[in-house]
Amino acid sequence: MIIKVLGTGCAKCNKLEEMTKKAVIELGLAAQIVKIKEIDKISAYPILMTPALVIDEEVVISGKIPTKDEMLKLILSKSK
Repeated sequence: MIIKVLGTGCAKCNKLEEMTKKAVIELGLAAQIVKIKEIDKISAYPILMTPALVIDEEVVISGKIPTKDEMLKLILSKSK
């Protein structure tokens, strides 16, 4: 599983990255987490706002920070 956090480095983007790392650890999953900060790479995805979360090349969140429960459910549902 490859999880990408899209964002230029704002506070919300950093929070999403931190939440993602904690969720993966809590779920005990083997996942590679990649932070993408470059605008040209971010614009390759169909999003209007950052932060965004991409799991195995599917955008699952854009423009908001999920709750902890939402984050856990999203990652768990994509790990199957």
